[in-house]
Amino acid sequence: MKLLRVAVPLAVWLGVWQIAAIGVGQELLLPAPLAVLRSLLEQGRTAVFWQAAGCSLLSIFGGMAGGVLLGSIIAVMTVFSPWADWILTPAVKVIRATPVASFIILILLWVHRVYVPGVISGLMVLPIIWMNVSKGLTETDPLLLELARTYRFSRRNLLRLVYLPSVQPYFAAGVQTALGLAWKSGVAAEVLCLPKHTIGTQLYYAKLYLETPSLFAWTGVVICFSFLLEWGLNVLLKRRHGQ
Repeated sequence: MKLLRVAVPLAVWLGVWQIAAIGVGQELLLPAPLAVLRSLLEQGRTAVFWQAAGCSLLSIFGGMAGGVLLGSIIAVMTVFSPWADWILTPAVKVIRATPVASFIILILLWVHRVYVPGVISGLMVLPIIWMNVSKGLTETDPLLLELARTYRFSRRNLLRLVYLPSVQPYFAAGVQTALGLAWKSGVAAEVLCLPKHTIGTQLYYAKLYLETPSLFAWTGVVICFSFLLEWGLNVLLKRRHGQ
């Protein structure tokens, strides 16, 4: 049943794509699925393909990890310190409200282009993690906190036995949401700042040289990686929850 739910929509939309490509009649505007698949297979046999995929994953995941860590730290600070709340919360809200394109251009002025995708991914992730972790901390069961005070829990036990179980589902939901955003914003930054050996740079060059099948193929790579990363994260979280 699960296989049908994947295969049937895929077949339908591939059919629509094929019909549209025949109707357009120009590969430059809309290549057929087979032309895109052929381009993808050709590129998959080259070292450039795997180097671009590896560099993009490393850069974007590094930035995301930094954003998750910083967002979590800021959340703890803003929940437990009024001064930190007054000073840091407006800054995080500004980051959340600023368009990705504006951030890419600004960061490109201050940071070498190689590091821009990672920085952008981190900035896009930070407000999501901050919001979710903050909510988890503030919604910790007050009865559990009162019980911890009664039994004079140490800070370590208070964190491990009370706060972490409360924050965990919010944190997991935040990471799931942030993953897709980090990946898309990181690739968008690559398209604009063109670091060497990345997926975004290959997308830009495919568009520049009017290699439309290649452009579709690289777009498909971005989509496939997004699905694979989301699936891998879900598996990891389920195993963690099962433990």
